[in-house]
Amino acid sequence: MATRPLPALGGPGRAGRTTVVLIVALAGLLLSIGAAITVGPADLSLGIVWKVIADHLGLTHADVPLLRDHIVWELRLPRVLGAAVVGAGLAAAGAVMQTVTRNPLADPYLLGVSSGASLGAVAVIVLGLGAGTAALAGGAFTGALLAFALVITIAGRRAARAPTRIILAGVAIGQLCAALTSFVIIWVADPHATQSITFWLSGSLARADWTALAWAGPTLGVILTLILRYARSLNAFAFGEEAAATLGVDVTRTRWILLIATALLTAVLVAVSGAIGFVGLILPHAARLLTGPDHRRLLPVVVLTGAIFMIWVDTAARTLFEPRELPVGVLTALLGVPAFLLLMRRREVRG
Repeated sequence: MATRPLPALGGPGRAGRTTVVLIVALAGLLLSIGAAITVGPADLSLGIVWKVIADHLGLTHADVPLLRDHIVWELRLPRVLGAAVVGAGLAAAGAVMQTVTRNPLADPYLLGVSSGASLGAVAVIVLGLGAGTAALAGGAFTGALLAFALVITIAGRRAARAPTRIILAGVAIGQLCAALTSFVIIWVADPHATQSITFWLSGSLARADWTALAWAGPTLGVILTLILRYARSLNAFAFGEEAAATLGVDVTRTRWILLIATALLTAVLVAVSGAIGFVGLILPHAARLLTGPDHRRLLPVVVLTGAIFMIWVDTAARTLFEPRELPVGVLTALLGVPAFLLLMRRREVRG
């Protein structure tokens, strides 16, 4: 069968606007990282923040008090960078899932990964299978992978040709893992463990540190590089599976690769931050308003906007009700529901 070149959606005018958006978003991300670190009970200026970062990177030698150096480098910078990684990854995974499944309501948690990670984390906390952040992240990651493996097994070989099968399997496994999580919590009946679990299940970046970034950051980089290589294939999916096949896309193979890549990325992110909803659902739609549907433009923009969004949501979560900290997932839901309704309203007005 003769094939045609893969499509590039949008026009040159859209490409020029996307370039401007990318430059502004990149500058906004750098400024957001520095500014978010200054927010908190300790009196820090943007100048001190950049001095500490430059000093640790070996660019300059800064005479900064040890306490402020510790606050910037050991406490706030890893958390801010962790928020950026989680936001970027969830937004990119959501954009891919919506295209691959051809479901505008899809998000990174559609495959039961989040519920599996929650069950794994609960097993570590409640059943005493380990101690510390590493054990918690390991349990969450293991639970996420096992849940995804069950989804793939239930969906069967035809899942890549019929995305509805894998969606339904993901919903079923997600509900099963959620039920098992509730059962474990009720069975143990430890109020301290329950409080810790509830906070983690609502999403939190309090445990983000350099150790978590050491494996979450590279994972994000590798998977984003892979996804960007399939940007033109993702464009072809917008025309339907038959059209994509005519355009030379191996639909089954491409869908499996992208589903597995996004599931692995989501598992890593959930292990770092817990379940943070609405980021992967809302931001891809918002980014499409700026860039159009072409994934070569959409993916870089959604990554940057996702990182900026999560940085400021997490900053608000840890400072609005000081000394108490609000779970990040609560804020993303409070912001995400109205934003989603506005996006739906805008689409109704357009079409």
